[in-house]
Amino acid sequence: MKVLHLAEQTSSASLGFFPLSFLNKRFQQVFPLVPASWLLLLLFMVLEGCAGSLSHYDKLYASLHQGNPEQANQIIVAAEAQYGATSQLLYLMDHGMALHLAGRYEESAKVLEQADAMVEDLYTRQLRNEALSLIVNDAKRPFRGDPYEQVYINVINALNYARLGQLGEALVEARRIDHRLNVLADTVDKEDYQEDPFARYLSGLLYEANGDLSNAFVAYRKSYEAYQRAQSWSEVTIPQTLKQDLLRITQRLNLSNEHAGYKQAFPGISWPSGQNNGQGEIVLIGMHGRAPRLEDQFIDVPISLDALGLLLYTKQLGRNQPQQAGGVDAVLYGLQGEIVRISLPRVVPQKTRVSFGRVIVNGVGGQENYQTELMSSVTAAAKKNLADRLPSVTLRTVARAALKMSTAEGIGYGVSAAGKDEETRNLIHAIVSTLLKVLVITTEEADKRSWRTLPDEIHVSRFFVTPGPLTLKYQSVGRQSNLIGAPKTFTVTVQPGETQILTVFTPE
Repeated sequence: MKVLHLAEQTSSASLGFFPLSFLNKRFQQVFPLVPASWLLLLLFMVLEGCAGSLSHYDKLYASLHQGNPEQANQIIVAAEAQYGATSQLLYLMDHGMALHLAGRYEESAKVLEQADAMVEDLYTRQLRNEALSLIVNDAKRPFRGDPYEQVYINVINALNYARLGQLGEALVEARRIDHRLNVLADTVDKEDYQEDPFARYLSGLLYEANGDLSNAFVAYRKSYEAYQRAQSWSEVTIPQTLKQDLLRITQRLNLSNEHAGYKQAFPGISWPSGQNNGQGEIVLIGMHGRAPRLEDQFIDVPISLDALGLLLYTKQLGRNQPQQAGGVDAVLYGLQGEIVRISLPRVVPQKTRVSFGRVIVNGVGGQENYQTELMSSVTAAAKKNLADRLPSVTLRTVARAALKMSTAEGIGYGVSAAGKDEETRNLIHAIVSTLLKVLVITTEEADKRSWRTLPDEIHVSRFFVTPGPLTLKYQSVGRQSNLIGAPKTFTVTVQPGETQILTVFTPE
């Protein structure tokens, strides 16, 4: 192997079977010969490959599990510097979500408005600067968020305004959802994520709450079609609630053909008459668990038989150990010089333990029991979005890795010209190119940024009530019928024809 051949110049101690002290012996001889410009390029390659650390998430999750979202928000604010200049959008997303969970809806709305504006600005800048994407590590590019994350900026903000009782402002967010999804449909392949069933459903709900039944029906219909198209990836069956809504609203709009069609499509489904009888309405939206995180998935490609031998040897040694950026294997690959490493992101689910929510309502009409149902899997959306962009990410990553390895070799030859004789030039080339390849491989990592303060799943329960004061008790229930978390109680007064939207969060 190349590094073994180089190491034969010395009989010193070794790392495993790789003698390395020849590097130590010659540093002082070689580096005075290296031009400052090459050293600056070396420094750039190291820094460019190192993404910022977002180590605050563990503390944040611990605060949420302790039922202290206010502390979770303080942790995010204190960690703003960790996000860095290229991840300001992610900071606004996390900050806005934490404020929402803390019940500070007005402040959350202002932060998410900033996030929404930043998405548009980043999109414009991305079109201008796409030519630079090949040489800049994805983890160092400005974070724009996946399409589903951009849509959920408006989803969470619509819930902010709904909780504030500002349904008109919530409708503005619904229109932004419609615009964002329409733009997606025009710009991505038809197999890619371009519709969000729950976002469409929430839009319909808001239109209906504002008395705009025609636009509500359009949104519900789009939601139904989106659930149908997303069956292969969404992990959500078409909700019974949506079926009831389609039957109810087509009846209210006297759309007899559409109503008959849905009755045929949904046999055995009954629906409440709703506000037509002067009732009020409660919509309870439950957000449960944690959105998935991303981690590195390393792929090592040998370009010689010797490199293949080393690769198989290290894989055998480390078969029970998780791969890490900058691990011993990465150092050995860099020293060998004929292994190219790329790192691609992969989704790591953090599934909720909640199966459904139980709602007990006490009011003027007596006691009623209801149950939530799954309406959205954020984890499924994250998987779909990553699958959609993985081909382009892989292409950029492979091209960038090849460029870096060839650049490391080229710098080695360029620097070696400073040597006074052939032996010195060979030594300079060997040391510089080897060190650069070590740095290239050990600093390789994927872009692991994502909106991790979103929930894993969103559940909904929608029911009509006799107007007047009400007490609602909500309890999350696990898959073994076990109770999860403490119950939550709401006291509200509902007017005739009014829709009130409530939200609950279970961090488990």
